[in-house]
Amino acid sequence: MANFEYEIMEELGVLSTNQSGWTKELNLISWNGRPPKFDIRDWSPDHEKMGKGLTFSNEELKELQEIINEIDL
Repeated sequence: MANFEYEIMEELGVLSTNQSGWTKELNLISWNGRPPKFDIRDWSPDHEKMGKGLTFSNEELKELQEIINEIDL
């Protein structure tokens, strides 16, 4: 398994919590000392373990927001 470092710069919000206490979160995270990106993934309650996720640049998140705004929910 590859080694990597991460730092949660800002916890923006919890989208959901499952029965085992893991949360799906939107955070601003710096990966391996790089500039932070927006990140959606599952986290254990202590933030020591994580699931697979998606990262977005500012531009990508703006595009995603526009797409979501067009969806009739």
